[in-house]
Amino acid sequence: MQNIVGIDIGGSHITMAQVDPEKREIISSTYVREHVDSFGPKENIFSAWISAIEKVTHDLVKSELLIGIAMPGPFNYENGISLMQQGKFIDMYQVNIKQELIERLSISADQIYFVNDAGAFLEGEVFGGCVREYSRIFGVTLGTGLGTAFYDGKVASDEDLWDSPFKDSICEDYLATRWFVNHYKALTGGEISGTKDLLDQPEDIQTKMFDEYADSFAEFIVQYVRNYDPEVLVIGGNIAKVYPYFKKRLNQHLEAQKINLPIKISAIFEDAAILGAAGYALKKSNR
Repeated sequence: MQNIVGIDIGGSHITMAQVDPEKREIISSTYVREHVDSFGPKENIFSAWISAIEKVTHDLVKSELLIGIAMPGPFNYENGISLMQQGKFIDMYQVNIKQELIERLSISADQIYFVNDAGAFLEGEVFGGCVREYSRIFGVTLGTGLGTAFYDGKVASDEDLWDSPFKDSICEDYLATRWFVNHYKALTGGEISGTKDLLDQPEDIQTKMFDEYADSFAEFIVQYVRNYDPEVLVIGGNIAKVYPYFKKRLNQHLEAQKINLPIKISAIFEDAAILGAAGYALKKSNR
């Protein structure tokens, strides 16, 4: 069996596991999640990454290893070069991360592949999740930010719609967690950290907010997603976990617009990017 490791690099963590390419699932006993200070110096970041990777790969033959890495952008995915100039990973700007990892792990260039994190989520759902049987898929991750990706039957591409014009601002302002935080405060003067907290609030407040969220999400689908003519929409991220609370109203809007779009909720959530990175590497390596 091919030795594949899928890695998800986030702003505060690195998460990874070995992946079974035949069962298309994570080998849970190999799962590793480590904190990483992405605002720190590059040597500290590399040390944290390598330490975590060694924990997952220590029992594998290095020459037979295949690694897929889901990375946030901006990033040169083909060559493995970071293009992040502000905020997280700023000390990695223009660093050839692929070459650094090749040297530090003693592997070759054809053993490591990078994919955008939004694309990795969708690749994961195609590879081992809830949309294996579809060929045109739009994926949305609803959480701290807004991720958008489209799978055309061959590869998932990051559509980067988070900052596209929407209502009087941008899409992310209406669809990410901060909308719930800000809108709850505007309505009640109180504080919540996200949708999980909202479920503890009075039912009338919940209903009002989820209805308004459904209105915005439907408008987003009409304005942007419909143009891709997908066979199915798959939703991931923490907000997807409260989908039952806004499902009915969302579907009413779509029916009114004559949009017949099946909606699937992520089967693997946090593990999707790991599976997707591994599946993408397997596809790219043609092994």
